Amino acid sequence: MQIDLKNPESLTLSAVSQLLASASDDVHTQLRVSKQGIAYISSGVVGGVDIDGLLFRLETWAAGSGYVGNIAASDEVWLMQIFNALKENWPNPPFDYIDVY
Repeated sequence: MQIDLKNPESLTLSAVSQLLASASDDVHTQLRVSKQGIAYISSGVVGGVDIDGLLFRLETWAAGSGYVGNIAASDEVWLMQIFNALKENWPNPPFDYIDVY
């Protein structure tokens, strides 16, 4: 699952919910946005690894922390935080690593 941020109609709460639900909470994950505007969740490759081509990334979410998966996808407050983080940082993030959102 990905969200194409170049298309403003693609960034919806429903899309963010689907994105979070598509990831497993069994491994470390990280929300990343490519320079081409594709938002996706990286599983396994997190932190400062393989960041060429990224416009920005959020902090790494530890396995078992509940930041992704079906429960996270149904948390309206969490959905709004991620939605706003994407909206506020695309296409001109202040930093390439976002840990306050």
